[in-house]
Amino acid sequence: MRIALGIEYDGAGYCGWQTQTSGRAVQAAVDDALSTIADEAITSQCAGRTDAGVHACCQVAHFDTGAVRDLRAWTLGVNSHLPRDIAVRWAQPVPDDFHARFSAESRGYAYVISNKRTRPGLWHNRVCWQYRPLDVDRMNAAAAHLLGEHDFSAFRAAGCQARHPVRTLLRLELARHGDIVLLAIEANAFLQHMVRNIAGVLMEIGAGERDPAWAREVLEGRDRRRGGVTAAAGGLYFLHARYPARFGLPDALTELPFGPC
Repeated sequence: MRIALGIEYDGAGYCGWQTQTSGRAVQAAVDDALSTIADEAITSQCAGRTDAGVHACCQVAHFDTGAVRDLRAWTLGVNSHLPRDIAVRWAQPVPDDFHARFSAESRGYAYVISNKRTRPGLWHNRVCWQYRPLDVDRMNAAAAHLLGEHDFSAFRAAGCQARHPVRTLLRLELARHGDIVLLAIEANAFLQHMVRNIAGVLMEIGAGERDPAWAREVLEGRDRRRGGVTAAAGGLYFLHARYPARFGLPDALTELPFGPC
């Protein structure tokens, strides 16, 4: 049987989703909890591997098992064996041809910026702090240059292992909610650090340091060294993955505690 899960986690204390030889990984905690409930070794696959410090509102993962358990066991039972900063939101049987990564049509992230003069205390490691006033209209004008299919080499990490840098950006919008600036972004797939590097460029433009057209210049230059600072990991949230309707998975999450995305 193949089971899909929706998982939320606070990534501040983890080296990322993927299990590694060193460091505390979200996947390792999830697989250990699933293995306990299944009474057999379980290895999960996710929709989008998040980096160290990055959070998820609804990461989608799947796993195969010979164990027969009800959905309560795959949710409440698994949660009872997970650290308090990781939780399964839902579980659902899926066909054998479902794959959390390869079946996804797109993935969505939110980047959360606390835009005020003083640094946040309560939301430390959960937002990016930018003390310079940000002009959201300028940021949206810049964002328009990045929509569509492009070579995003200028926005990928130096160590990115993706086979090619071409991605299709379906949505990139910014909105202000009081002292919070929310960046909502969706693409068919993402390169390593792509969202954080885009956020870094847009914040420079929003702060008045660069013109909106600079976003296009960075993109067309295909040179990461021209792309400015990589924004902090703590402001980044994996929001959802979208799948064909035939799989019948729950609707993609579109809202954060900070406001709608």
